[in-house]
Amino acid sequence: MTGDYTPTMTFHPQPQPGTPTPWAFPAPERTTLSNGLTVLHCHRPGQQLVAVDLVLDAPLAAEPDGLDGIANILARALSEGTDTLSAEEFAGELERAGATLDAHADHPAVRVSLEVPASRLERGLTLLGDALRAPALPEDEIERLVANRLDEIVHEQANPARRAAKAFYATLFAEDDRLSRPRSGSTDTVKAIDRAAVHAFYQAHLRPGTTTAVVVGDLTGIDLTAQLEATLGTWTAAPAEASTHAPVTGDDTPRVVIVDRPGSVQTQLLIGRIGPDRHDPAWAAQILGTYCLGGTLTSRLDRVLREEKGYTYGVRAFAQPLRSAADGSGRALLAISGSVDTGNTAPALADTWTILRTLAAEGLTDGEREEAVQFLVGVAPLKYETAGSVAATLADQVEQYLPDDYQAEVYRQLAELDTETATRAVVAAFPPDRLVTVLVGDASVIAEPVKALGIGDVTVIAN
Repeated sequence: MTGDYTPTMTFHPQPQPGTPTPWAFPAPERTTLSNGLTVLHCHRPGQQLVAVDLVLDAPLAAEPDGLDGIANILARALSEGTDTLSAEEFAGELERAGATLDAHADHPAVRVSLEVPASRLERGLTLLGDALRAPALPEDEIERLVANRLDEIVHEQANPARRAAKAFYATLFAEDDRLSRPRSGSTDTVKAIDRAAVHAFYQAHLRPGTTTAVVVGDLTGIDLTAQLEATLGTWTAAPAEASTHAPVTGDDTPRVVIVDRPGSVQTQLLIGRIGPDRHDPAWAAQILGTYCLGGTLTSRLDRVLREEKGYTYGVRAFAQPLRSAADGSGRALLAISGSVDTGNTAPALADTWTILRTLAAEGLTDGEREEAVQFLVGVAPLKYETAGSVAATLADQVEQYLPDDYQAEVYRQLAELDTETATRAVVAAFPPDRLVTVLVGDASVIAEPVKALGIGDVTVIAN
């Protein structure tokens, strides 16, 4: 090569951003199968992994006396084979279809979730339909599930957060309310569960006429109604009335329960009460205000307890629906949760009460409100980018007796809420003189300093 050579580069034009597409929570369509099963379906182009969520009308309050946890055992047993497939064969068929099947029981209902590629949707629905229509519920598998659950209870008792929740629910709710007892049962109740009891619970409560299926994904070229009729539509059972849910009531007389764990270097805390659920017009404002109080590392609780004082790695405030009813008599759990080092348990509680009183006296700032709105509304398109997340939220709406456009309306309200409205909601949610406190920690160290705070009568119980 002779002479000078100067390399050249060709620059392509820089891509320019397009016009953003307005986002709204997806709106489903409704239909009903010939067997009475209700279907909500939502076409989401590009979502090749289809999500199917079923809401089965088997609330925990319907569990027979002395058999708390039977709904959970039934939910787990639905994937343990059918009238034509053993447990191993059923698992193998799911794997060949590229599908996953999960189930759990909670106070409102039993939920079953299927995810399957759109190209194998009919096969996945067939397996799901068979699991509902004719679950094998084999005795040896029921015994294994019971044994597994008994092992879990031991581990839950050793987990400070789980132990705090158990004591909190037992303190807040009356003994005869199912909410007061562990969702998946206690050692005594789970031990009493056998195959006959599980089968009887299945026959009594799992019916197509009281079940709703939510289907979300790319349904291009799929005759969804035909596939559903050929699969879930083959499930038949005697008609049944839908369950009714008793109103939720709780005693929020201020008091402190200490679950004694001698030698513990940290104290797990759970502070809260019951309050409005999603039927209440104040729900969106409550969510916004609660986020400002304890929804992020920059919230008020973390700014003081974590950043300024160094008591904790993090404390969160949240609202969680418990049991809902169409008449609005349901309620949500409003709570503050976290852990602090043992020696600073009382100072951390004192600062928490100071934060709540200051919030009531001075209110939120416009900056706090703006940051919370930007996050809650701005993250929504990412939060719901999968079919599974959309299906789960629509199923939540079903089990809580909410309209199909509910979530879209909440985001509209969040974007428009002012600071004063958010302040009123969070102050009403967390009144300092109406909070129940549960502490899991070393009572010999924390009991007397906590009594001195005057936030409620103190009771110490054994772990």
